[in-house]
Amino acid sequence: MKKQIVLFCILVSLLLSCSEGRQNDNTASDEPPASGLSGKELATAHCSRCHAFVSPDVLPKKIWRENVLPAMGHRMGIYNKGVRPDSLFDPGVSGAIVRNANIYPEQPVLAKADWDSIVQYFVKNAPDTIPAPVRSHPIRIGLKHFKYRETSFSYHPAFTTMVKILPDNRGIIFNDSKPRFNSLTFLTPGLKEHYSIPMQSTPVQFDERSNEAYLTTAGGGIFPTDAPFGAVQQMVKTGPDKTYKPGNIVISGLQRPVCMAYGDLNKDGLVDMVACEFGNETGELAWYENNGKGGYSKNVLRAKPGAIRAIIKDANNDGLPDIYVLMAQADEGVFLYENLGAGKFREKRLLSFLPVNGSQYIELADFNKDGFDDIVYVCGDNADKTPILKSYHGIYIFLNDGKGNFRQAYFYQLNGAYKAIVRDFDLDGDLDIAAISFFPDYRRYPEESFVYLENKGHLKFDDYSFPQASRGRWIVMDAGDMDGDGDTDIALGSFVYFIPDGDTTGLGKKWLVDGPSVVVLENTTR
Repeated sequence: MKKQIVLFCILVSLLLSCSEGRQNDNTASDEPPASGLSGKELATAHCSRCHAFVSPDVLPKKIWRENVLPAMGHRMGIYNKGVRPDSLFDPGVSGAIVRNANIYPEQPVLAKADWDSIVQYFVKNAPDTIPAPVRSHPIRIGLKHFKYRETSFSYHPAFTTMVKILPDNRGIIFNDSKPRFNSLTFLTPGLKEHYSIPMQSTPVQFDERSNEAYLTTAGGGIFPTDAPFGAVQQMVKTGPDKTYKPGNIVISGLQRPVCMAYGDLNKDGLVDMVACEFGNETGELAWYENNGKGGYSKNVLRAKPGAIRAIIKDANNDGLPDIYVLMAQADEGVFLYENLGAGKFREKRLLSFLPVNGSQYIELADFNKDGFDDIVYVCGDNADKTPILKSYHGIYIFLNDGKGNFRQAYFYQLNGAYKAIVRDFDLDGDLDIAAISFFPDYRRYPEESFVYLENKGHLKFDDYSFPQASRGRWIVMDAGDMDGDGDTDIALGSFVYFIPDGDTTGLGKKWLVDGPSVVVLENTTR
């Protein structure tokens, strides 16, 4: 009983410190006393303070020892030679924000003996290796409803951060983000360059709403940062040919926004915005209230980093728009922010995932036609400290029981899955799935980089890819009726900064030389 009380006290204190950050105490010179708890008890208490507990058997010993545990130790004030290195902090404002948030405390929060017990627990109980997933059957090659088209204009190498299909036969927009250079390019319906606009910040999302258009920019670069340099900018049509040019900044000071959602959240007739400020070590989920005079007021929903996708939709049919959000940093999961009216929201956790999942994307879709929105969930981000192929990466469908409870009903294993778009692509009355992977198994299954899941009914799908799937390394995807013929086309954007497996496949060299920025899968159903 005494040991349970000690463990409970440790857990409570850590939970309190997790959300607020620890205050520096530069006068402290002695480490906390040893708890006497076992490595497993200590790991449960410390590791569960901010996210779901990860069992040792999920990762191999080397990953635990060399990558995960050192990073975990830094967050508990455990440093090599006992000194917090400046290398933990980015230069400039980004690093200053992390320092002020006290993400990495100067003094240890646990005794060295306790830390050693945690390390021993994970390393001792982790497997030496974890075998790569083996596909149960080959992915079929050939898309009978799609024609492959490659743009005649590309950047080499391609660093595409956004692709958007414009409706009504108006072409495609994409952004290339070279170091210290961004170019927002507009392609004609024939996939030739129409015009390009230099941008100071990296575009990640383009939205047209009625007669207005908005461009979301993540900040000065494409890589993780806590700097508040992101923004939402109006795009203005000019000239006889109605070309776009950058207009006024409507929201600034965003911490690496990766997704914006639009809707009238307070029912005042004005369009508000929800910002997924993913950040890095810090960040927020917030909604911005439109004041009707060109300004927006910020309202924080969750003061933690990792918001990566937001969807505004009435979840409970009360006439008020709610917000579905995927969190993809540490405490990964799907959350519903129930609209209580008067600008107030209540957080409800719908699904929880391990922090090694690499959550990437969600969509809402009614797969069983019962009138309730189900959740399509995608996980596969391997740009972290656990870069191994994982059997639980892929595409999930969680069915809604009509009461806001979700159960897993389908899983398609897809190494490094990054995004999945749900549409009735073949116009047969049911929902199909188009998916991309940024971290597929290029050695054995390069066709995994794009998979089309054709719905055969009752949550059964046949999987297909196309012969040119490995022409690029797909990081972004959009779907829309590009040519106005009534069916849904697909555009893929390539980003080749990360070369897979030391380029033992040879694909990286090809991408660097002649890989396309964007390709189109033109739907030929109609």
